[in-house]
Amino acid sequence: MALHTWLLYLTAVIGLVLTPGPNSLLVLTHGTLYGYKKALWTTAGGVVGFAALMALSMFGIGALLQASANALVLLKWIGGAYLVWLGFQLWRAPPLRLDAAERATAKPGTALFRQGLLSALSNPKVILFFGAFLPQFLDPQADLLLQFAVMALTFAVVEALAEFLLARAAHQVRPWLQRCGRGFNRCCGGLFAAMGAALPLTR
Repeated sequence: MALHTWLLYLTAVIGLVLTPGPNSLLVLTHGTLYGYKKALWTTAGGVVGFAALMALSMFGIGALLQASANALVLLKWIGGAYLVWLGFQLWRAPPLRLDAAERATAKPGTALFRQGLLSALSNPKVILFFGAFLPQFLDPQADLLLQFAVMALTFAVVEALAEFLLARAAHQVRPWLQRCGRGFNRCCGGLFAAMGAALPLTR
């Protein structure tokens, strides 16, 4: 993967990771209830779940590219349209509710890991998103397996770091998201729509 392509991908991943979702809400809640060290288990479970979904997306993309030389162009345009639609949905979304439904009782780390894992795996939109997102940065002439590995590792590191910082700042971030959640959603939604419109045109 060329350096400029990786830097563009890294920027897009940071924007994706900063968008509120079920796993960020879960880490935020666990960080508040159990402390950031316990919430590391939740983060680990989420990262493992996302990595599994990325692998499924990559397998499907790789098989399609082997079947058709023009598949990447089609994937880029379909994926771009999906990203625009996703940005529109995020723009219209209400702010996340941050009311914790659990009691702050001690829980084993494995239980928090399982919750993080299931939260990631139970969201079918994630695999669709990766299927739309990843082809935008692929070079079909280069080693696909190596590109997939770089993409997966980059995403895992950024996701883990963001969730760790979110857990550390749980008490400070929760009130801000409650006040500014709608504006934050609109900002992220606009970025996704712009990205979906621009990326299919890149070479």
